[in-house]
Amino acid sequence: MNNKFSFTQPVYVLAPLAGFTDLPFRSVVKKFGADLTVSEMLSSNALVHNSKKTLHMLQKSSVEDPYSVQISGSSIDIVKGAVEILNSYEGIDIIDLNCGCPVPKVVGHGSGSSLLLDLPLMGDIIKTIKDTSNKSMTSVKMRLGFETKNHVAIAKMIQDSGADFLAVHGRTRVGKFKSEVDYDAIKEIKEAVSIPVIANGDINSYEKAKWVLEHTGADGVMIGRGAVGAPWIFHQLRSAQEHIDNALKHEIIMEHYDKMIEFYGQHGVAMFRKHTHTYTKGYKGASKLRDEVNHINDIKEYRDILDDFFKYGEMAL
Repeated sequence: MNNKFSFTQPVYVLAPLAGFTDLPFRSVVKKFGADLTVSEMLSSNALVHNSKKTLHMLQKSSVEDPYSVQISGSSIDIVKGAVEILNSYEGIDIIDLNCGCPVPKVVGHGSGSSLLLDLPLMGDIIKTIKDTSNKSMTSVKMRLGFETKNHVAIAKMIQDSGADFLAVHGRTRVGKFKSEVDYDAIKEIKEAVSIPVIANGDINSYEKAKWVLEHTGADGVMIGRGAVGAPWIFHQLRSAQEHIDNALKHEIIMEHYDKMIEFYGQHGVAMFRKHTHTYTKGYKGASKLRDEVNHINDIKEYRDILDDFFKYGEMAL
């Protein structure tokens, strides 16, 4: 097994989230404590058709080591073609198959959580990735089932098809992102298979992450939405610190802004507005700041306002 990524102690993984876990965000969480970062989900179809946008999303930061690329697909031939393209890229350690995305556009193509309805096909696709890939590891991201839970059967099939580890989002496809996460089901998967299992779903605080690890016996946690607006959750887990001071938050936020500008140039300013919104939650004067930055497009001016706000900002009581 690749020594870059081992499960000798709990691993902390950033989940792929469309529109959020781009290169700048991943490089920040990696610098501040994540063990593994995963690309945004890439369509095998788009890879095979050399989509410029998709190939751009393959780029990684130099600090992202190890690095996982997540693909979706429902055709064995197209997935094979996509893996062959990924084989020509250095710096990718893991290819991850998405078997959990509930978005209708993805499910309509037979990809994502649609694969939960056809386990033999899912198994064949996993085997195809495993057999074709020149990367160190193959992994799978799954849900508990499509409409009803059959999580243990899914997990066993994933293991039998050759995956090195799996991540479990503790909801069915029907549960989308709103229903309660079934951590008992993740525990049942952990007890049923011998490959490492990473728990995912509603892990939005240091305390919750610790509880999920303990409750499920999982080999790690994967955090997505819980890291948006709070990427320091990885630092908390890595350093076992429940509380984090504002100076470190300030440093991480400014690092994120700088990386956005470095990667996207001028366009990074407008793109950072959604992050400004999440970072300022709970701060005094947050809504005033949000209104103010909505009209600013100058890189330095935006940076100075952010810098001042987080340097002297206070949490609202």
